[in-house]
This record gives sequence, C-alpha cells and structure tokens, in this order.
Amino acid sequence: MLGSLSKILPRVEIPPERGPEPVPPSEQQMTFRQHFVLWFNLGIGLLVILTGALLVLPAEDHGLGMAPRQALLAVIVGSAIGVFLLALMSYAGARVHVPTMVLLRPVLGIRGSYVPSFLNFLQLVGWTAFELWAMAWAANHVAKTIFGFDAYILWLLIFAVICTSFALGGPIVVVRQWMEKFGIWVMTAASLWLTYSIVSSFNLGDVLAQTSTDGAPFWVGIDLVIAMPISWIPLIADYSRFGRSEGGAFAGTWLGYFLANSWFYGLGVLLVATVTLGDMSNPAVAIAGAIIVFTAGWLALLATLAVETDQAFADIYSAAVTAQNVFSRIPQRVFVVIVALIGLVLASFLNMVTYEIFMLLIGSVFISLFGVMAADFFVVRRQEYETADLTSREGAYWYLGGVNWLALVCWAAGVSFYHLLNPNLLSNFVDGVQGLAPEILTGYGGSLPSFILAFVLYAVLSQLLLRRNAEEGLS
Repeated sequence: MLGSLSKILPRVEIPPERGPEPVPPSEQQMTFRQHFVLWFNLGIGLLVILTGALLVLPAEDHGLGMAPRQALLAVIVGSAIGVFLLALMSYAGARVHVPTMVLLRPVLGIRGSYVPSFLNFLQLVGWTAFELWAMAWAANHVAKTIFGFDAYILWLLIFAVICTSFALGGPIVVVRQWMEKFGIWVMTAASLWLTYSIVSSFNLGDVLAQTSTDGAPFWVGIDLVIAMPISWIPLIADYSRFGRSEGGAFAGTWLGYFLANSWFYGLGVLLVATVTLGDMSNPAVAIAGAIIVFTAGWLALLATLAVETDQAFADIYSAAVTAQNVFSRIPQRVFVVIVALIGLVLASFLNMVTYEIFMLLIGSVFISLFGVMAADFFVVRRQEYETADLTSREGAYWYLGGVNWLALVCWAAGVSFYHLLNPNLLSNFVDGVQGLAPEILTGYGGSLPSFILAFVLYAVLSQLLLRRNAEEGLS
C-alpha cells in the first residue's frame, strides 16, 4: 500500500543547485515530453485568460477594444510568431546548457550581460507579484462567493509559500513530481470543462459578427499576444539547459506553449465577448466571478489556480538564477526567498492598468535583445559558443572591459524603433502607475519590426567588423 502511494505522491528532495555553470551531461534529462508538459502548463492560467480579455475589453476597462474576430486572429498570429522565437531560444539553451543570462555573455560580453540580468530580475519580480495578486484575489473571491470567507492576505501567504517551495525544489523535481503526475491532468480536465461550458453557451457566428469602431490597431493586439511568450524568453534556457537534445527542446516548447497560449488567450476573448462581467475595477475578480457564475465551475477555477502556481514558481526560480549571473557566490535559495518576499509585498499595490502596459513594455525591451541574440547565435557564430570563455576575462567574450558595445547599440536601436512605432506606450505606463486613465493605444505594432531591425543590424555590422579584423590580421 505504502509502496503504491510512494509512486504517486510527490517526493520531497533537495536537488543540487545549478547556477551559471553548464549543466553536466548526467543532469541533461528533459525529454521532448517533459519540455511539452512544462510549457503547456506554463502557458495556461488565469492571467493568460485575463490578458486575452484585454484584447476585447473596451478602453474604459483598460482594454484594447478590438472586435472578437480581429482579436482571435491576433491570438493565432501572435502566438505563432512569439512562440517560434521562444522555441529558438529554447534550442540555444539546450545546445549550450547554460541559463539564459549566461547565454547572453557571448553577445553582450560578460559584464554586458549584467544589464539584461538587472532588467530580467525586475520583470520576474513583477511577474511574481502579478501572479500572486491574481491567484489570491480570485481564490478569495471563490471563498467569499461559496463560503462567505474573506481573507485575501491569507490566500496571498498560502500561494507565496507553495510557489516558493516549488522554486526551492527546482525544475526537474517540479516537472517530474508535480506537473507530469498531477498538474497537466488536473489542468487539462479543468480547462476542457471551462472551454465546453463557455463554447456551448453561445453562437460562434454571432460572436464573430461583433464589430468595434474605436479599438486599437491589429498589430498592437499582436504585440499584446506576443508579449506573453516573449516575457518567457529571458528565462527559457534556465529550463532547456536540462534538455537531452536541441530538437526535443525546440519542438516540445513550441508545441506545448503554442497550444496553451492560443487556447487561453482565445478563452479570454470569448469570455468577454459573451459574458457580462460587471464591475471591472479589479478584472481578476470580475473574470473569476464570470467563470464561477457562467460555468458553475468554481472547481474548475480552483484547479486552474492550482496550476497557476507553476507560473509563479518559474518566475521566482528564474529570478534567482538570473541574480546568480551577477552574484554567483550567493546561494540560489537565498535569492528564491528574497524574490518571493518582494513579490508578496508588491502584490498589495497592483492594478490592471499597470499590468497591461507592463506586458507591452516587456515586449519592447526584450524582443529586440533577442533579435541581437538570435543573430549572434545562428548567423555570426553558427550555433557554436565556447563554454570555457563564458567566465574568462582573457576569453573571446570579454570584449572591451567586459562589454560588447556593438550589441548594446543594436539592442537600443531596436527598443527605440519599437517606441517610435508606438509613441504613447510609455506615457500610458506612467499614467497607469499614477492611477490615471490611459489613452487609447495607437501605433503599428513594434514587436516584429524591432526584432527584425535588431537582428539584421547586428548580423550585418558584426560581419563587417569580422571582415575588417580579418583584413587587418592579414596585413
């Protein structure tokens, strides 16, 4: 009896920490299936539904006001583009077997990689806070609706403890002992029930016939969809470095996350298009209430919340790994606890305006960076990085004082181009932080153009620089 239970119940184990150093071959264990399970789980959650809802919510409710047909098309196109870029970086992580921020050392320089490390640490702390905020508000709403029990802070503490425990365990333990055995099955069953409940209650033709006259441009919607997978790019190699093969990491990541991202963004669109949400002062509560009332599915909501802990785990764990790129001597577990505590405090001060613009700002900063990274890895260095030089001041990746200024300039050019195409994005974020009503977002969508610009600019200039250096060496 006890033997049977031990095969099902998660084991409590303390694995060795893996910081900036390459993962040894004995620990390169993640298969295609496990990459798929990880990213399918991470692509599903309440915040993904919430972000999909933002595509069609009107401007007064902090949304983009798109028509459902246009929004659903944006979901498919944006997911295909964003998840492809995510999978490319998963491939690179599985080939070099180091975390993402260490993977940036060959292109930015050892010290240059500290810049995205700082930015990534900030965004992951922010994501941790948003995840805890959404889970606690939604769970508290369920408790109040069903049992009359109101204790937001208690729920916040419960989710913080669970997610911190996962982060201390690490990805191999979480994938094998939680996601494969429980998470994916609970989440899939809850998601199918939620989907059936929504889709069976309306006429799809009527929904697709809905129009909008004041919505944001189509490519701004694409940016909001791309922002979700792009937000994972700065931490993708933290997990794919444990992969057995590059192909398995690429395929498992793309298939798992594309299915989940498209599915749950689409649910968010359909939910708003078919349900009266009521008071939108806290959209997390409004969405949770709609799921409970509309589907009679509070069990499905709680199951979805349970799976949401996977996303917060990933944010906390990768924030700790990112910090170790700069402070390698500090134990990973110390950073795990610090990030969880900061996220817990920040979760008390969030609102939906800052969340939406926060999503778009993430895209503006990181998609250009990984345009530069992709050019360096796939074009300039042809997928070959020297791991011995990743930590050496005498090696090829030290550049000028530890910084590759060419890469930083190309990155800055991509970010600037993004904001040139979307001129009121930054001002809207400032207004949101101050609690002011945002303007309608205008622009042409900056994700794909800024990625292409950064990619081409760095690839061309690097090749010219290499050619010049070769000519000088011959002379």
